[in-house]
Amino acid sequence: MSDDALNRIAEALERLRPPPATVPYWTSAEAFVWHADPDRLEPVARVNRVDLPLLLGIDRSRDTLLQNTRQFAKGLPANNALLWGARGMGKSSLVKAVHGAVAAETPGLVLVEMQREDLPTIGRLLHLLREAPVRVILFCDDLSFSHDDQHYKSLKAVLDGGVEGRPDNVVFYATSNRRHLMPRDMIENERATAISPSEATEEKVSLSDRFGLWLGFHPCGQDEYLAMIDAYCAAYGVEVEPEILRAEAIEWQATRGARSGRVAWQFFTDLAGRHGLRL
Repeated sequence: MSDDALNRIAEALERLRPPPATVPYWTSAEAFVWHADPDRLEPVARVNRVDLPLLLGIDRSRDTLLQNTRQFAKGLPANNALLWGARGMGKSSLVKAVHGAVAAETPGLVLVEMQREDLPTIGRLLHLLREAPVRVILFCDDLSFSHDDQHYKSLKAVLDGGVEGRPDNVVFYATSNRRHLMPRDMIENERATAISPSEATEEKVSLSDRFGLWLGFHPCGQDEYLAMIDAYCAAYGVEVEPEILRAEAIEWQATRGARSGRVAWQFFTDLAGRHGLRL
């Protein structure tokens, strides 16, 4: 083959190679979203978050995650955290609120969100973050894996394993409805059909073991639900007769068939709209 032909092949392969990820101006935003193909970090102009004091009924998880994040922001040892449990109880809201609170105390703390579907690219993202002049909370919301999902291997390799390991300036926070990040029937099926049941499930279940913090979120009671609504009313200056507010709030949760922080906020959103308040 001629040199000219080889040069054309080399140039064609060069064009097919994905361009390197664009390094953002880290001071341009307090949060970024990771996008793959092409790799880039897109700044978030305004983070959708609530103030930390408004997250009620999750005091222990709030205090634990807040302390862990403060340690990390100061360059001290900190753990990866898995926030798991009931829907709508403020798991992702807590991550964003804690980031906002700690970033106000210690500048240089950035939140980077990545989607579960982009986990195979996490190695490339960490390579980019390793050189960043900031400390990064890498956040994956609603993390879980199905029967034939192999994405967990990409995550498992970087949490504690791998030659390079997790960069010192990165900590990983994830939320999930499942403690072990995969369906119970998937785990039971593996145990029932494998020659060695314990070994069959160890690889998948051990992923959650790589999170140093397991913070559980459980359904709230009626008193906690009403306290959340009272706190929203006080924070935004909405005045309603206590008896009327209580009756409407209970009716709202009854029609939804559930009580949670999300349901409390949805009720308050409706209440604020009826009172002409802009949130």
